[in-house]
Amino acid sequence: MAGMRWIESLEAALEAFRGRAVETVDPEVSARVRALIEEVRTGGDDAVLAITERLDGVRPDGLAVPAEAIAAAEGRIPAELAQAIRLAAARVRAYYERQPSSGFLDQQPGGLLGQLVRPLARVGCYVPGGTAPLFSSLLMTAVPARVAGVRDIVVATPPRADGSVAPEILFAASLLGVKEVYRMGGAQAIAALAYGTSTIVPVDKVVGPGNRYVVTAKREVFGRVGVESLPGPTETLVLADDGADERHVVADLLAQAEHLGAQPVLVTPSRRLARVVEAALPAAIASLPTAAAARESVEERGVIVIVSDLAEGMAVANAYAPEHLCLLVRDPWAWVPEVVNAGGLFVGEHSMEALGDYLAGPSHVMPTSGTARYASFVNVRDFQKVIPLVALGPAVVAEVGPAAARMARAEGLEAHARAIEARLERE
Repeated sequence: MAGMRWIESLEAALEAFRGRAVETVDPEVSARVRALIEEVRTGGDDAVLAITERLDGVRPDGLAVPAEAIAAAEGRIPAELAQAIRLAAARVRAYYERQPSSGFLDQQPGGLLGQLVRPLARVGCYVPGGTAPLFSSLLMTAVPARVAGVRDIVVATPPRADGSVAPEILFAASLLGVKEVYRMGGAQAIAALAYGTSTIVPVDKVVGPGNRYVVTAKREVFGRVGVESLPGPTETLVLADDGADERHVVADLLAQAEHLGAQPVLVTPSRRLARVVEAALPAAIASLPTAAAARESVEERGVIVIVSDLAEGMAVANAYAPEHLCLLVRDPWAWVPEVVNAGGLFVGEHSMEALGDYLAGPSHVMPTSGTARYASFVNVRDFQKVIPLVALGPAVVAEVGPAAARMARAEGLEAHARAIEARLERE
């Protein structure tokens, strides 16, 4: 097995990582996605079903999952799994209920300034189905939407070979009070959510991860609807010192490497640790059912960065702006104030990112591909609008109006100035 790529200077690491961005969309993929979107936009339900049959090899007997199938889902999964999903939903809800979500009204002399916060009316959650039903992604998008006050949450997920939806996804939907689940995946699902069909009422925003066709479709429909992000392949950067347990480092790197297209990165001042970790990876990968994906991630995109100390390591981490930043160092809290760019921060050896994927609390839908420089993980604000409120009295207009009129004329906007001065003339 080939090893991870080594970078052995701060300058080389910063040059390699600084300013990295979401990969340019393949023009061929974009063209195919635009054609699928147009097919759904003009053909509605029939088009979605036809595309599903053509691409997924199955034609469900309808897009909507019957309500009785959603209600019966709990009985079709192990009781221990149902209990785990309930626990995850409760922890995620409790986490988001701590997030401030209201506006404010500031009483000032002569008037009010404030913000009104209003939930989106209707949100579509895309849940990947592919090789495994990622029901956790439904929890991580629908729960903060519920806390935000979204009235209608809609789920789109690819059908299985028999045309059904995995009971784990249906149980999670039932637990969250989701009444609309549609058997559709890929670009056609994003198009149907954005434009609507005779069965599906269009949504205001589409959220959730997916493959490159899903991400490209989200890019194409943005403007018609909102999207929370354009997620790329997952990634983890582990910052570790010579006190880190190499088993934990290996485990945390592979927890993300087993996803297709993932990038595992180790940053450390310890050459000994780097050598031990690299030597341990082949056996650890070989024991995984997902060995093929993990091996490809490690060999094709895995990176080890050697730095002189943890300060340099943090500089590399901030330049990389990882989706997941794991601090496996002796005094992790000492470095928390230095974190500037990260989708999520996992502090200490017991805060493994893999736990965060399911039930630590925060959503696992986090910014990738360097977008943590300016973007945030999915949170309550993703499902709300903030409306500024201005309610001023004549005294305030008299005080600040002349300055505003002067600014308007400086910009060549005479009607603006006159609208202000019309109030001044009445005083």
